[in-house]
Amino acid sequence: MAAGCVCAAWARGPAPLTDLHAIHQLTNAEASHALPVVFEATVTYFRPYERTMFVQDGDVAIYVQSATDVNVVAGDRILIKGTTQPSFRPFVLSSEITFLRHGALPKPVAANYEQLIRAQVDCMLVTVHATVRAANIVTTSDVPSASLQMHTDGGHIDAVVDSADAEALKSLLDAEVEITGAASGRFDGKMQQTGILLHVSSLADIKVVRRIGASPWALPVTRMDEILTGYHVTDLTQRVRVQGTITYYEPGSAVVLQSGSKSLWIRTQTHAPLHVDDLADATGFPGLHDGFLTLTDGEVQGKNESRAVAAHASTWRQLSESRNVFDLVSIEAQVVMAARESSQDEYVMASDGEMFSAIYRHPPAGSPEAATLGPMKQIPAGSVVRVTGICILEDSNPFNAQVPFNILMRGPDDLNVIARPSMLNILNLVRMVGVLLLVVLLVGAWAWTMRRKVARQTAALARRIDAEAALERRMAQLEQRRSRILEDINGPRPLAEILEGIAEAVSFRLNGAPVWCEVAGGARLGSYPADTGKLREIREEIPSRSGPPLGVLYAALDPALPTAGDEAEALFQGARLASLAIETRRLYSDLRHRSEFDLLTDIHNRFSLDKHLEMLIAKAREEAGVFGLIYIDLDEFKQVNDLYGHRVGDLYLQEVASRMKRQLRGGDMLARLGGDEFAAVMPAVGSRAHAEEIAQRLERSFDAPFEVDGYVLHGSASVGIALCPEDGTTKDSLLSAADAAMYVAKHTRAQSVQHLADRRHGDFSGRDRS
Repeated sequence: MAAGCVCAAWARGPAPLTDLHAIHQLTNAEASHALPVVFEATVTYFRPYERTMFVQDGDVAIYVQSATDVNVVAGDRILIKGTTQPSFRPFVLSSEITFLRHGALPKPVAANYEQLIRAQVDCMLVTVHATVRAANIVTTSDVPSASLQMHTDGGHIDAVVDSADAEALKSLLDAEVEITGAASGRFDGKMQQTGILLHVSSLADIKVVRRIGASPWALPVTRMDEILTGYHVTDLTQRVRVQGTITYYEPGSAVVLQSGSKSLWIRTQTHAPLHVDDLADATGFPGLHDGFLTLTDGEVQGKNESRAVAAHASTWRQLSESRNVFDLVSIEAQVVMAARESSQDEYVMASDGEMFSAIYRHPPAGSPEAATLGPMKQIPAGSVVRVTGICILEDSNPFNAQVPFNILMRGPDDLNVIARPSMLNILNLVRMVGVLLLVVLLVGAWAWTMRRKVARQTAALARRIDAEAALERRMAQLEQRRSRILEDINGPRPLAEILEGIAEAVSFRLNGAPVWCEVAGGARLGSYPADTGKLREIREEIPSRSGPPLGVLYAALDPALPTAGDEAEALFQGARLASLAIETRRLYSDLRHRSEFDLLTDIHNRFSLDKHLEMLIAKAREEAGVFGLIYIDLDEFKQVNDLYGHRVGDLYLQEVASRMKRQLRGGDMLARLGGDEFAAVMPAVGSRAHAEEIAQRLERSFDAPFEVDGYVLHGSASVGIALCPEDGTTKDSLLSAADAAMYVAKHTRAQSVQHLADRRHGDFSGRDRS
C-alpha cells in the first residue's frame, strides 16, 4: 500500500522500479541515470553514524546509502525510496526510508573465499568459517568499533564489528570461528575489488568453533632474527593471463599494461626486448602491493603488434581522485625546479596551485641502456610543459580526497615545453644590464679616445696604438670578470664568494681601490681598508625589487685624485649585479623552503621528514646509534572544521605546531604529515623512557585551551613512539610502528572516556527505539 502511494506521487516522472530483483540486475551504465526506485526489503546491517546500510529481499541484496536519519536495526522490514547510483555495482541513494514492521533476518548463506572474492554473494548476509589472526579496536567518525583480520581457506578477509569490547576481542585471537555479516569488498579508485570486508552487527554474530589451548601472550619468546622459522604458507593462488598495450617498461623491475580504462602494474624480472605501444601478453600471480592490484612473478611476451594507447588528458584534481592509478595520462604544469639524482631525474611541477613530481628512472647501473644515458633534459624554471606518463599514487583508499600522486615518465621525450618563461625575467634583465653596461663602456671609451686625440694630435702613432691596445685588454678582462659573475649567479657558487667577486671587479675598474659590500643584516665582504679616515669614501645602495635596500657597496679612493663620473658608474653597475645575485639566491632559497616546509604551519613537510629519516637511519647503522620517532594525531580535529570552519581549523593547526615545536629540543625535528597528523624526530634519545618524556611534553602542550579567532578550543592529541632500530630499520617500518602505537594510545583513551561516560550517565542500551 505504501509502495503504491509513493508510485502515485512519482506519476509525473519515470516509473520507479519496485522490485529489488530488477534493481539488482541493472548495469552501472543504467544505474548512472539516477533511476527512481521504491521497494521493500529487510535490513541485514545498519551503521547509523555512517548511514551505511545493507538490505536483502529473498536471494538478492543491495547496498543503500542512507541520506536521512532513520531508527532501524537488523531484521526490520522497511520501505526505501531513492535513486540508483553506479559504483563497483549499482547501489541506492535513499531519499526516504519508512519503518514497516519488526521481522527476522534472512537465513545467512554459507560462503567461501572464492565466492566472496568473485563478489558472487555481494551485499548478502553470509556466514564464513575463518581463523582470527588479529583483533583490534579502531575509531571511525569518533566511534570505536572492532576490526578483525581473518584467514580462510583461500585467502584473507577483514571484518568490522559494531562492538568496543576489548576484553572479548582478546579471547578471539587464533580462534576458529563462524562469523555472520553483510558481505562487501575493499576497492581502489577504479572500483576494482582489492579485498573482502564483512559488516557484522555485534559480537553475538561470531560463533567460536574452537579456541586455542593457550594465550598468545604465554608463547615462548622468539629471537627477532629467528622469527622466520615460524613462517609457513600454502599458496594455492592460480596463475592468470592478461593482455594489453605496454605503456611503461622498466627492465628487471616492472611493466604496465593498459586495456581501455583498465591498467595493471606487473612486477617482473624480465629483460626481454619489449617496446612501449606494443600489444603484449602477461602471465603471473594476482596480488596486492600497498593496496593496489598487481601481478607478481610476471612473465611478459610481446606480440609484435603495435596498438598505441592515447594518454588521457587530465588535471591535478582529476589525478588526485585516484581514479587513474597506473593509467597513461598527460597533464599541463609549470616547472618549479629540477634535479638529477643517482637513480632518477625529478622535475617538481605546479598545477592548479598544487605540487607533484614528474620522475624519469634511470636504467639499472651496468645495463646497456645505462651506458647511453644522456644529460638531464634542461627546462628553464617557469616553463609551461606537458608531461606524459604513468600515474602512481601514495594511497590506495579511493575515499580519501586529494591523494598525492606522481607521474612516472618513460623517457625524456615525455616532457615537452608548451611555453617558455616570460621575457620579463631575471635572465633577460641580466642580459639587458650587460648590454647597457657594454654600451656605456664603449661610449665612455670612445669619448676618452676622442679627447685624447684632440688634445694630443701630435702624439706619436706608436703611443696611440699602445694606449688603444691597453684599453682593449682592460675591456676584455673586465668583460671576462662580468661574464664569470653572471655564470656564478646562475651556478652553485656561494653567495659570499659571488659578492666578493663583484667587489673585486669594481675594484679592478677603479684601478685597485678598496671595494667592499655590506649586506643588510649580514656580513661585510670584500677589501675593507684598515684606516678609512684618510680615504675618500663613496657608496651605492644595493636596490631591492620591493622593500628596503639589500645592502650598500662602498669604495675608498685617494683624496688627492679628482672626482670622476666613472667612479659612480662603477659602483652603480656593481650594485645592480649584487642586487641580481642576492635576489636570485633568495628566490632559490624560497623555492627550496617551499619544497621542504609545510606552507600552512611553516614546519617540515612529509618530503623533508622522509629525507631526514633516511639520513638518521643510515647514521644509526654506521654508528650503531638510536633515535626516536613520535607520531602525533590530533583528536577530533574534524569537529573543529565542521563547527568553526576551515579558517579556524588552519589557525588551530598553526598554534598546535607552534606549541609542540616549543616542547622539542634544538636538534629535534617537527613535521606535518598532512591533515591533522604530525611527527617528531629525536636524533638523541638514550632510551624509550627518554622518548616517552618528550611525548608527554607534547601531550601536555594541549592542556591550556586555544584562543583562536575569538573561539576557545580545548584540544588533545594521541601520540605513538617508535625507536630505531628496536621498532624498525626503515622509514616505512618506523612510521608504521609509531602510527600503530599512536592508534593503541588513541583507542585506550577512547575506551577510558567511554567508560567514564557510562559511569556518569548509566547504561542506556535498553532504550526503546520507537
